[in-house]
Amino acid sequence: MYLVPPMDDEPPPAYVDFVSCHLDDLRRETSRLVGGDPEAEHLYMDVLADVASHWRRLSWRRRLLGRPHAAYEYLRHRLEVRTKQWRDDQIYEVDVRVLHRPAYAPALYRRGGSIALLKAAVLPDTHRSGRVSAAADAGIAWCQAYRRQQWHAVGRRIAFGILLIAILIQTMSKIAVDY
Repeated sequence: MYLVPPMDDEPPPAYVDFVSCHLDDLRRETSRLVGGDPEAEHLYMDVLADVASHWRRLSWRRRLLGRPHAAYEYLRHRLEVRTKQWRDDQIYEVDVRVLHRPAYAPALYRRGGSIALLKAAVLPDTHRSGRVSAAADAGIAWCQAYRRQQWHAVGRRIAFGILLIAILIQTMSKIAVDY
């Protein structure tokens, strides 16, 4: 029996809905804050894992305190903290520039072009909807938060064991002195 039950293995539907609503904005904002660095765009997954690990507390705050945007506020806060940590970890100064997406120019490939573009007109579209991508990202972030929660539980048990041994040693040394 648990006083506070552990995290579920699977993300709740409310979390998946939250991720699907905010995923595109989060990716865009992460890319903007790190200056378009492709190596740093993994930060949005860390932010989603942070939100997942606090999801129960955030949903309680939303229901009991009447703050409907508690999860989004925490998401923004964790994004700021994670990007600040990322910038502090950089060896060189980070130069943030707004990058514009290059325009697709199919006219360059009309005559002959690449084989992939010629086949693209024949093959069916393989683009997945944003809901599938959001569900996958939500599942990955929830799994990372679940593993983090398991490691924290192991750390708490180890700390409790060390504290118990220290108390036993202190108690035994006081009893031994009295005889």
